[in-house]
Amino acid sequence: MSRRSKARQVAFQVLYQDDLNPRHNPADADALIVRRLRKDDLIEFARELVSGVRRNRPEVDASIERVAENWSLKRMAATDRNILRLGAYEILYAGTPEKVSIDEAVELAKRFGGAQSAQFVNGILDKLMRSKTQVSPP
Repeated sequence: MSRRSKARQVAFQVLYQDDLNPRHNPADADALIVRRLRKDDLIEFARELVSGVRRNRPEVDASIERVAENWSLKRMAATDRNILRLGAYEILYAGTPEKVSIDEAVELAKRFGGAQSAQFVNGILDKLMRSKTQVSPP
């Protein structure tokens, strides 16, 4: 696992915790990032991912629901929903190459999701990438 992949994994775990327990203390989440990553560049990367998803969550969620035909976020497994949020944030806001964002999200889905999670995440993020490309100027 690459260093940035580990940072994404920790960011996903924080976002998952946010989703299931919205009343938790954000300082506890930050302490988890510091404890798990221990290197300043990775800590900063994970913090950027978490704060970016938190800051843009309404737009990220709307983008996911727009391309996830017949799926509302509420119906999705919590793991899949938060992997999608992380991947969608990277595609839409972080400047991460789109294919890297999708590959990293698929790897998280394989590790933490159910049997169909990797295909599900791949399909939705691929649609999101294509819809973004269609509306972006050349």
